[in-house]
Amino acid sequence: MAAPSRHPTPPTPPTPSPPSTPSTTPVPNTPSAPHTSHSSPTSHPTLPSPTPRKAKRFIIGIAAIAALGGTLFGYDTGVVSGALPFMETHFGLTSLGEGIITSALLIGAAFGSLAGGRMSDKLGRRTALLWAGAVFIGGAVAVALAPTVAFMVVARFALGLAVGSASVITPLYLSEIAPPHIRGRLVSFNSLMIVSGQLLAYLINAVLARWEAWRWMLGLAALPAVALFIGLFFLPDTPRWYISKGRTEQAAKVLRRTLPAEEADGELARIGRARALEADARRGAWQELRTPWVRRILLIGVGLAIVQQITGVNAVIYFAPKILASTGLGTNAAITATIAVGAVSVVATAIGMSLIDKVGRRPMLLTGLSGMTVSLVLLGASFHLPKSTGVSFLVLGLMVLYMGFMQATLNTGVWLLLAEMFPLTVRGLAMGAAVFVMWLTNFTVALVFPVLLDAAGAGTTFWLFGLMCVLSLLFCKRYAPETKGMALEDLEHELRRTGSGSGVEKVNNGTEE
Repeated sequence: MAAPSRHPTPPTPPTPSPPSTPSTTPVPNTPSAPHTSHSSPTSHPTLPSPTPRKAKRFIIGIAAIAALGGTLFGYDTGVVSGALPFMETHFGLTSLGEGIITSALLIGAAFGSLAGGRMSDKLGRRTALLWAGAVFIGGAVAVALAPTVAFMVVARFALGLAVGSASVITPLYLSEIAPPHIRGRLVSFNSLMIVSGQLLAYLINAVLARWEAWRWMLGLAALPAVALFIGLFFLPDTPRWYISKGRTEQAAKVLRRTLPAEEADGELARIGRARALEADARRGAWQELRTPWVRRILLIGVGLAIVQQITGVNAVIYFAPKILASTGLGTNAAITATIAVGAVSVVATAIGMSLIDKVGRRPMLLTGLSGMTVSLVLLGASFHLPKSTGVSFLVLGLMVLYMGFMQATLNTGVWLLLAEMFPLTVRGLAMGAAVFVMWLTNFTVALVFPVLLDAAGAGTTFWLFGLMCVLSLLFCKRYAPETKGMALEDLEHELRRTGSGSGVEKVNNGTEE
């Protein structure tokens, strides 16, 4: 989910184009003849259909490389929880100082999400993600070598630019390249990689905590960043972006590596028709956002982004050791115990992935928010018990329960809806705007939480998050759309039809409830 675009742009690497045979090995692109935006999909020679196994391998390969952006997102946001206790000692940080260092990455991510959306529309999803990979590498090295608090804050802000860009581009890329019947699972795979990155950070924190090696904790993020940067040279861009730039032949080649030929032709025609309708009335992306039904969808997307953050998830992710230490656990024990939070997050996200295309988006959101509310009320009450080892484990257990509900439902559902619900003309811009608000809300929570924890106490703080869950439940019940099983172009048609009148919450598999 602006500052990032001010960096000098490196030469754009050649976009790889899949071969005309269903090989699973990407090859570098060669210059192709220019295409017009009105090229007929049926005018191109039909390529052999990929076997289901080869199509699956191609999609998995794309997902594995692209979702490294999610891994970095998770690692860079989760690693600070283990590094902070040692940075506090090294730099002499106050609670406000902890909040500033933590939130510096988040305000950078807010601006990175805006730039990422615009860059992905202009340069392509793949090229914009390649840019983010380069910044991930430089940012990881910079935070590891930071000599002062000021340098650390600036370096984490720069790293945040990459985190924010990747948070927008990765789910957007996956949603546009995935066949409709597995889109939910594939986009949710990015959520799985985010929480896997956080678990990896917790594990590395626990190993390195005995040596107080917080610089190594931060710097190791450069390794997956290098893997992402290299892997992106072997990926194509998405069919929808190719069509938006009039490169219909390249769009057809990508589609015919993920779908049978007859389905690929139909999907290409559907995308082309949607694009033609948009082109007829297009007045520019910013002007398009002023269209009533698009503006309504954007406001709902922004609301969902806020819901994901004000319910407390990142207070737990960033400050779990601090929360557990307040119950009497030692620093190293608290850092090690945080592994349980990361492990449950991974399992819960995997469960959410398996259910999201079966159960639907709305039921997942409403069930998750109900469970989160109960968990937070009990968690707040547990801090009013006398400190003891038993209470520490009770707090840990309730945090784990809360994260299980959150990661299986709300986190998975919101990222997926943001990747699905916006029309193609403004998809990158609108998702960037929604994720910008998400990161600003995240920034506010991270900045205020340690101060609020000291001032009001953990019990009152978590009860406040519980109240936010109740309000979020009411919002999602009224406004969250159901998008299960719909092609993006069909979904756009339904949102256009219902969003201006009866409410997009009634969109359900192409019909109104």
